[in-house]
Amino acid sequence: MDWTRTLDDFRMHLKLERGLSDRTIEAYLRDMSKLQAFALDRPVPAPPEAIDLEELQVFISQVSKAGLAATSQARLLSAVRGFYTYLRRERIMEKDPTELIESPRTGRYLPTFLSVEEIDRMVQQIDMAAPLAHRDRAMVETLYGCGLRVSELCGLRISRINVEEGFVRVIGKGDKERLVPISPEALDQIGLYVTHERVHLPMRKGVEDVLFLNARGGQISRVAVFQLVKKLAARAGIRKTISPHTFRHSFATHLVEGGADLRAVQEMLGHASITTTEIYTHLDREYLRSNIMRFHPRARRN
Repeated sequence: MDWTRTLDDFRMHLKLERGLSDRTIEAYLRDMSKLQAFALDRPVPAPPEAIDLEELQVFISQVSKAGLAATSQARLLSAVRGFYTYLRRERIMEKDPTELIESPRTGRYLPTFLSVEEIDRMVQQIDMAAPLAHRDRAMVETLYGCGLRVSELCGLRISRINVEEGFVRVIGKGDKERLVPISPEALDQIGLYVTHERVHLPMRKGVEDVLFLNARGGQISRVAVFQLVKKLAARAGIRKTISPHTFRHSFATHLVEGGADLRAVQEMLGHASITTTEIYTHLDREYLRSNIMRFHPRARRN
């Protein structure tokens, strides 16, 4: 069994059986290419089924010494585990060599979020007399009001917006669909953009149903959304390191702070596991603690 054929079969498994997106599949295979290079560089090149626990420990030691961050090591190990789970399920291997491998400790990551006042300041920086201003306002309102990933925003379809019910159908990771409420403000700005700006844009073939377009009539890119967010933050005097994803963190944080049910937040964010959503309860506690330490008289040192 050779690496090229096995990884091609693994690719098809990830796409057809696990339903992962092309971007996620490519990330898996980039990580697997590191193990492939390691195996083929051994004194005796090793096929996939010849990699055992000892070989994997050597491999992980090498990537760790090469300076790969703990989070990147954890992601790489996740890809390797998925690969050997697949080989075992296909009866190519009898034993999974990753079973006794421990994941590196990555700690709890508390994401940066914006306050409502900071978001309002950023929105106020949009020059509503500028071309495509309603589009930019609509994108910011939709990012924050729906908690979308930037890829979900860029791929949003007009036909998936239910104005009467106030919901949008979002296609997320692994082509999984979810229903997310959309705010009246976002709907108003989308309506103004579609009526007054989008109708005047040149329309490239294949994007007729895509909501957010660039000035050339093509689908808006993730880079363009990132640049817009950075520009508005700079104009608003916000010095936090932020990206479009910061609006998603802010959406979730403000819901949790307001007392929203965690399962409901999980559904709206499209998280496969409630554990991922629980980070916002930690963030909420950290936020409360920082405010107590800042403002409570007993927390101040003389």
